[in-house]
Amino acid sequence: MSTARLFDRSRLEILRPVDCVRLLGSVPLGRLVYTYAGLPAIRLVNFVVDDDTIVFSTGKGDKFRAAERGDVVAFEADDVDLERHNGWTVTAIGHLSVVTAEETAELRQRLPLHSWLPMDDPQLVRLGIESVHGRRLVPWGQRPRSG
Repeated sequence: MSTARLFDRSRLEILRPVDCVRLLGSVPLGRLVYTYAGLPAIRLVNFVVDDDTIVFSTGKGDKFRAAERGDVVAFEADDVDLERHNGWTVTAIGHLSVVTAEETAELRQRLPLHSWLPMDDPQLVRLGIESVHGRRLVPWGQRPRSG
């Protein structure tokens, strides 16, 4: 297996899926992109990565209804170093689902799951990662030359 780094036309490093999932697990906030009233909606959520899924708490609003329907959604997280002009972005795509009550108890014991927003009846939602893509902006000296 080759460990050579791949770059796109913009000279951004193309991240391997395993690196994408690892990077997703390194940040606490991401953006859920789903459909609301036939239009795209984006909501910031705090989350955890559990194997090949993304898990977060939500109330019984729009995100929860999208999970009940099993909607296909996108999820994006990133990290940027403004001083060094480095960073990465990862997008995961998959179906949302509601976590069962039995599994919720197990996940709440095993994972650092909590909502940053006070909720009366928090529900756990899972995004099964079916596709994941990422790019990293690397320091100038590590970028390939254009040619």
